[in-house]
Amino acid sequence: MKSISVLGLAAAASAFIIPDQETLKSLTVEPEHDSHPFWDNIPCAERIWEDLETKFDQATDAAKQYYDEAVDFTYDTAVEYGEKFEHAFAGQSWLDSAQDDVDVFDKPPHDGPPHHGPPRHRRPHHPPHHGPPNQTVYELISKSKYTTKLAKAIDEFPDLVKLLNGTTANFTVFAPTDHAFEKIPKHAPKPPKEFLKKLLTYHVSPEFYPAGRVLSSRTIPTALEAEGIGGNPQRLATEISFRGLTVNFYSRIVAIDIFGTNGVIHGIDSILLPPPKVVTIIEALPGEFSTLDLALTKTGLLEKFNDTSLHEGGTLFAPSNGAFQRLGPRINAFLFSSYGLKYLKALIKYHSVPDITLYSDAIYKAKKEDSPRHGPPKGFFHIDLPTALKDKSLSVDIARYGRLITIKINGFSRVAVPDGIAYDGVIHVLPNVLIPPKTPGGAGVADDDMELEEFKARMAPLLDNSDLDENDLEL
Repeated sequence: MKSISVLGLAAAASAFIIPDQETLKSLTVEPEHDSHPFWDNIPCAERIWEDLETKFDQATDAAKQYYDEAVDFTYDTAVEYGEKFEHAFAGQSWLDSAQDDVDVFDKPPHDGPPHHGPPRHRRPHHPPHHGPPNQTVYELISKSKYTTKLAKAIDEFPDLVKLLNGTTANFTVFAPTDHAFEKIPKHAPKPPKEFLKKLLTYHVSPEFYPAGRVLSSRTIPTALEAEGIGGNPQRLATEISFRGLTVNFYSRIVAIDIFGTNGVIHGIDSILLPPPKVVTIIEALPGEFSTLDLALTKTGLLEKFNDTSLHEGGTLFAPSNGAFQRLGPRINAFLFSSYGLKYLKALIKYHSVPDITLYSDAIYKAKKEDSPRHGPPKGFFHIDLPTALKDKSLSVDIARYGRLITIKINGFSRVAVPDGIAYDGVIHVLPNVLIPPKTPGGAGVADDDMELEEFKARMAPLLDNSDLDENDLEL
């Protein structure tokens, strides 16, 4: 796996700024929907929820209320994953997360996730309850023997102390334990103070995310406002896998629901670093995106994608290497020839949505004040996204049931791996190259059945609106 080390990201800080059973019962589940073609293809949702519960039991066998007790309860299992510092961008882990997703899903049952009758006789998930909290999240962190290094770092910034002691919101803090800090190489230089503050801010969400809400969310907003996405809150990604419940695909949650008077704390076993740029992620994963990277380079779009002064966030529907291979050798040879370069450039632009950052459960406009307070609603959601080609849009459908999400483009292409969070947008991986339908709103076509002549005919309308000229094509 080619990935980006924390030291490399720290060095690039100036540029990035660098990239219980009870819980399940508390989940909010949308009511049954009317029949819709998008839901009709759709393995058993109850079985999926049972699998999720099992994974969540394994992932968050933790404690509530008192931080030291919570970490004591889980610490032995928290240290089993090595002593070395994790990578800031676990690209391959993000791609591998698709293996735990379901392709499509049943319409939600009337009563939501299944209930399983009387509790099973096993070790309880939580130690004895101690009554309502009487300390702020900052006080809990500063008084815990497991977060002494985090507390010391926060103390360097009085405004952060004030924030985490305040009552303006119910915060969520993903708190790295001292063990997480021990993963930093001993001789690593101390990062600039500006970077450290951004780093700490990235561990705080201004919204209340107890364990149940974390479980049902794909992404979570943080207090870090990222210039690359128009000053909107940079987000965290969550995943349930054999490793447990993780944040940003590498940092495991080792203690849950330590409640304070002004929020909740979840202990994590690795420090979270803000994500790199979209282009950096593409270049870091040649096993998945080498063809896309080559296309960006040959068309001169790489520099434009990487220049955040030209866009305020964005969404890239990124075809994988396999997606390009499905086009067949003849179409690929044409695209990467001098004759097909204008088609290639239009094709890449057709996969790019500037100034709108669409996550699976949130949407940002170019300016923070224009962004909707809440993301796509639960159930079925449709949006037309204007691409980098004038007057050409992508039809996007999102279906949500808890954290189970399916995204379809143009009614045909399904996103294989969603939510590659980046500093300047988001990446959704596609197993097929997006090719316009013959007629607006028409059905898609299997790209491995397409001849070059049909491909060129379908792409022709894009060329008419791509603002390309001969000078633009000479690289």
